[in-house]
Amino acid sequence: MEDKKENLVFVLTKGAENPEMVLLTFIHAVGALTMEVGATVVLMSNAVMLAQKGMGKHVRYEGKPPLDELMKDFNEMGGRLMLCTPCYKGRGYDEKTDLIEEAQPIAAAVYTQLLLNATSVITY
Repeated sequence: MEDKKENLVFVLTKGAENPEMVLLTFIHAVGALTMEVGATVVLMSNAVMLAQKGMGKHVRYEGKPPLDELMKDFNEMGGRLMLCTPCYKGRGYDEKTDLIEEAQPIAAAVYTQLLLNATSVITY
């Protein structure tokens, strides 16, 4: 039997209005990376606001690390952060001036391929 590295995709649709769900998504993604499981977080819908420069320091929830710390760990451990291109453009964000450099905009075809290649997809 072939050894297949597991790859999880976490799809987040909540933004700063639901900090607990946002932080849980990144806590679980970092946890996967510590277990040497591939982890990609895809920001969809209102979650694209989380990719704005400086937003991470504002997303907090009692008893959990702030988003900027979790995102730093996530990026340093090799996690991939992707965001829906139509979602951020529809909100008027500019990729070059408004978004953090770790965020990789994707469109439908790349998103579909990402889901097809995932071991599991978890939606928050």
